[in-house]
Amino acid sequence: MPKMKTHSGAKKRFRLSGSGKIMRRRANRAHYNEHKSSKLTRRLAPEVVMSAADTKKIKKLLGK
Repeated sequence: MPKMKTHSGAKKRFRLSGSGKIMRRRANRAHYNEHKSSKLTRRLAPEVVMSAADTKKIKKLLGK
């Protein structure tokens, strides 16, 4: 049987933490940041854990 390929888009957007959780970046941080408040951009800065509902789908895309 052929091996399952990793989804190229998913591997750029998500990563697996050490404990096996899926980490993702927050939205609204990509561009036009000069118009957003510093408070907002700081809040959007850290990676967060993916919701439990989507974790199974993303793990499959990452081949985990």
